[in-house]
Amino acid sequence: MGIREFYFLVLIFTQSLLVYVEAQTNNLDVSALKALQDAWMGTPPSWDGLDPCGNPPWEGIGCTNSRITSITLASMGISGRLTGDIASLTELRTLDLSNNKGLSGNIPPSIGNLKKLSILLMEGCSFSGEIPDTFGSLEQLVTLSLTSNDLTGPIPPSLGNLKMLHWLDVAENRLTGTIPVSTATSPGLDQLVNTKHFHFGGNQLSGTIPPTLFNSNMTLIHLLFENNQLTGSIPSTIGLLRNLEVLRLDRNRLSGTVPPNISNLLSVHEFYLSSNQLTGPIPNIEKLTSMISLDLSNNSFDTTSFPSWYSSLSSLMTLAMENTQLIGEVPAALFSIPRLQSVVLRNNKLNGTLDLGSGPSSQLQLVDLQNNSIGGYTERPDQRNLPIILVENPVCEGVDRSYCRPLQSNPSYSTPPNNCIPLTCSNDQVSSPNCQCAYPFTGNITLRAPSITGLGSSSLYSSLESSIMSNFTSYGLPVDSVSIRNPIRNTDNYLILQLGFFPLDTDRFNRTGVYMTAFALNNQTYKPPDIFGPYIFSGEQYNHFQGAGSGSSKSNTGIIIGAAVGGFVLVVLAILAGVYAFRQKKRAEKADKQNNPFALWNPDKSSGSIPQLKGTKPFTFEEMRKYSNNFSEVNDIGTGGYGKVYRGTLPDGKMIAIKRAMKGSMQGAIEFKSEIELLSRVHHKNVVSLVGFCFDQSEQMLVYEYIPNGTLKDSLSGQSGFRLDWARRLRIALGSARGLQYLHELADPPIIHRDIKSNNILLDDRLNAKVADFGLSKAIGNPDQTHITTQVKGTMGYMDPEYYMTNQLTDKSDVYSFGVTLLELVTAKQPIEKGKYIVREVRERMDKTKVLYNIQEVIDPFLLGTALDGFEKFVDVALRCVMETGADRPTMGQVVKEIENIMQLAGLNPDVESTATSANYEWTSQGFNHPYNDESLFMYSGAFPRSSLEP
Repeated sequence: MGIREFYFLVLIFTQSLLVYVEAQTNNLDVSALKALQDAWMGTPPSWDGLDPCGNPPWEGIGCTNSRITSITLASMGISGRLTGDIASLTELRTLDLSNNKGLSGNIPPSIGNLKKLSILLMEGCSFSGEIPDTFGSLEQLVTLSLTSNDLTGPIPPSLGNLKMLHWLDVAENRLTGTIPVSTATSPGLDQLVNTKHFHFGGNQLSGTIPPTLFNSNMTLIHLLFENNQLTGSIPSTIGLLRNLEVLRLDRNRLSGTVPPNISNLLSVHEFYLSSNQLTGPIPNIEKLTSMISLDLSNNSFDTTSFPSWYSSLSSLMTLAMENTQLIGEVPAALFSIPRLQSVVLRNNKLNGTLDLGSGPSSQLQLVDLQNNSIGGYTERPDQRNLPIILVENPVCEGVDRSYCRPLQSNPSYSTPPNNCIPLTCSNDQVSSPNCQCAYPFTGNITLRAPSITGLGSSSLYSSLESSIMSNFTSYGLPVDSVSIRNPIRNTDNYLILQLGFFPLDTDRFNRTGVYMTAFALNNQTYKPPDIFGPYIFSGEQYNHFQGAGSGSSKSNTGIIIGAAVGGFVLVVLAILAGVYAFRQKKRAEKADKQNNPFALWNPDKSSGSIPQLKGTKPFTFEEMRKYSNNFSEVNDIGTGGYGKVYRGTLPDGKMIAIKRAMKGSMQGAIEFKSEIELLSRVHHKNVVSLVGFCFDQSEQMLVYEYIPNGTLKDSLSGQSGFRLDWARRLRIALGSARGLQYLHELADPPIIHRDIKSNNILLDDRLNAKVADFGLSKAIGNPDQTHITTQVKGTMGYMDPEYYMTNQLTDKSDVYSFGVTLLELVTAKQPIEKGKYIVREVRERMDKTKVLYNIQEVIDPFLLGTALDGFEKFVDVALRCVMETGADRPTMGQVVKEIENIMQLAGLNPDVESTATSANYEWTSQGFNHPYNDESLFMYSGAFPRSSLEP
């Protein structure tokens, strides 16, 4: 009970005249917000006191005339559930809870009572269950974004009632069923004539695209249905959408011919029909002169020569017609389109002589004609540096020319300094593009339909940076500069960029600066240039806020009580004050027990709250300080998003690694305790051992055995100082497989690791493999349980696609990740390098009739020229591990047996170590990132790995 409710009860009891001197916020609004605060963890420190609309107001709260009208808390690290109390905020117009991964559970149907709600943003959270049908009651709604949650069930037909809706985004969930259209008794999406954005990609929608979904009154500009399970033909009514700019129907099961009136889409500039089952003639798009990016690949169109309509597409930048039954010569005039960057015509029957003409586009970055029948190439002197790929054409038979080799990976990109010298910063700060040390607010922007080729060029990224800054400046956002780093393309061919926003005139943001910046991106206030297309922004939790005030502490003693009832009022006040104090004390005790379950531990008693530790020791803070020499710099062996790692020595001389979490990244105590109990049960020579932990003086630390030789990733990338020959790679594969088999089959309870990768396999002083980092692991409580429904977490490139699509986590998800790691052992490449996925690269190049399966181009050059006994069988095992469905993959026990057999065929004893110490390996150590440097138990959990803007 809040103090305002306390005064309200006094009024009822006394029936006297009470005068509020400083009251601002409506009492019902205060009660609702307090209830939400009780259900959430991580609310801003300013959420204290009695008046959310006071001066200053609570952070993230906007008010009009004593009523709460906006809640904007994007990327604030809030966790808990959204309760039905939200419905009491009847004047609410804006609700932005985006990118708070800890917000979970069902969306309460009572949210439909917020009749004045205009903007509803809940993207990038962990909400589950169905989209409430009551959303159809939000008649003032303009923006609805629920992308990147865990929502299931159908799209509610009631959304058709939202006549003012401009932006509808429910992408990247697990929605099923058909696309709802109106009937005589039910509304449907065809009634959304004012909506400009339909974003439904990355779900499991099925059935046909209803012809009645589209009509000439609609104002749609973005229609995104990619990566679903839609069937049937493309309806001709889609030609009625005269304003359409982006059309994505790729990666469905659409069939039949493309309707001729698709040529009516005169404004379309992004057109994707790839990876369907379309037949008939290639569509005539001669009239679509605004076309920037066209992809018709992987369909079953009629065999035809190269279409002539390309000559009218003067704005074309990318053209993809892979596997579309093209024959004949590629016209030289194609390459003279002024803005053309990329032409991908692989896997067709093109022939004749390739001629780019005398004046190809100056922006040309890629001409990929692999696997055709081209017999000649007219190479002009000024074209020798152009990226032409003619591999697997007759012209390349017995020829070693640059165009007969695979294209090298695109270079990475990082925003350069703005005519200044970058600073060396401390305390986890980063030098901004303007060379100022600061703590940036970071996040990923996923571009859904970019027209740029590959990973783009520095000039394009510079253009995007300038565009963002210009927009932010016009809105008065406190941002000094923007940086872009590490562009990659994911398996959906979306371009993902790491963004960093640096604060203006200070070294860190306050909460207002972060949620304003996030809101501008979440609400699509910022519009990127057309070539970048629509986007999703996923902001990360910010842990470096300026010191927040304690909120309003105004005096609430301005109450005048009539003398006639003074004595009675004092008695009532005393009684109610006692009740209030008692309830507050109970609440505090309950919160303390929830937040600090360690307080219940009593080593002398047996209780369910006592950790079931096996071989794991609790340490005090003073012990940790002593063993690390007061956390000295000389013992600082790594830094990550969670804090720092220190080398230490126990009194018995044993070396340890101490992971010390910084305040902003610490787990809840319950989660911390649960993971300690889990890790204390794990004992295997191929799994990193937990020595102990510290939960003392508001500190969280984990104490591991010290692993001296870094990660497998370090060794494969050349950073660890050791070259790994084929025999050692087989032993590392076997050791890590045995460690993973132990977790799946012998640990009690069994454990699914959920983040197997080369960075989580460590090498000890004898180069034995040890599986590490259980920050995302899940224990299987029921031995008979076959799957666990979870929020998808892991690392891009290693993640099981079946787990990603269904959220059903099984031990076969680990098997998939392990298969990717085996391919890393073969290639020494990261799973995704410059937009290329190693699984796909190996599969596409494989030819089992040839030596080494003909994948020499992707094998680690260090291995070539050496004896690779059992290589083909090893690749077979890896590829079985990365089969699309878990049922087709082996168990880890089967993988262990197969690797043991491969080693025996190679003349190696699986049970004998061949290396006395790592010093036996010839390469001189050059220094490397310590295995505890980047990821830990305290790592960020999400669909994508935690980004960093450190140089």
